[in-house]
Amino acid sequence: MGDAGDVAIARSLGLFLLAGVAEIGGGYLVWRWLRENGSPWLGAAGAATLVAYGVIPTLQRGADFGRVYAAYGGIFVILSLLWGWGVDGRAPDRYDWIGAVIVSIGVAVIAFAPRHT
Repeated sequence: MGDAGDVAIARSLGLFLLAGVAEIGGGYLVWRWLRENGSPWLGAAGAATLVAYGVIPTLQRGADFGRVYAAYGGIFVILSLLWGWGVDGRAPDRYDWIGAVIVSIGVAVIAFAPRHT
């Protein structure tokens, strides 16, 4: 693919990961605030993080809204499983891993397939 293509893929994946951490992290903070009687500051921090999540996907280059969010949805599924494992101590089972592989293939096709537009 070449250096420029590798950098573009790395940038895109980095933005997807950053968006995922912002969305899941922000949602987690709001969850803690509302469901576990946390400080209102948790809710405020969660809301601010969710706003940042809304901005991050706009930094993706050369893609339209639908494709960016479709590909990101797959990344979100995988990161959610990892978050649940790392933060809540709920290890994914083999079906979670199989689903994650399937989702990863879908993300790769949507995000990185050569398009002739």
